[in-house]
Amino acid sequence: MEYLYAPWRSEYLEEKDELCPFCACANKLKSDAELGVLFRAKHCLGVMNRYPYTPGHFMVIPYKHEEHIENLSEETWSEMSVFVREGVKILKECLKASGVNIGMNLSTAAGAGIAPHCHYHLVPRWSGDTNFITSIGQTRICGADVEKIYQKLLKAFNARRA
Repeated sequence: MEYLYAPWRSEYLEEKDELCPFCACANKLKSDAELGVLFRAKHCLGVMNRYPYTPGHFMVIPYKHEEHIENLSEETWSEMSVFVREGVKILKECLKASGVNIGMNLSTAAGAGIAPHCHYHLVPRWSGDTNFITSIGQTRICGADVEKIYQKLLKAFNARRA
């Protein structure tokens, strides 16, 4: 496998604060635009992924710092499910996604990067979005302005909540 030099990811790799980055997001109420917060509900929030697989990749995260989904309350689980479904609609309508991957990596053994705080990933997909550089070079390219996508998704979530 070839390695891509990506020094901008060192920030992610070096972030070893005692505070979980999702809890920090949940608690920094005045920093939504800086953190990429799309919505705040009673039991969960939506946040753009800082290192997206594709443009528009975001997460639905419970406020409760919990690794195991079986320990979430029914209210939290239900609300997260509602926002996952709403997020799929928004990704299809606003970004014209042809499909959406939805997933959770539960615990370190399942590949979770931030294992102690469960979360859903919503990854928009388009026909043909896997090309030679992904297949052969094992490299992904984000060919979109992440800030513009954030603003578009934020506007869509706000419109649905109005």
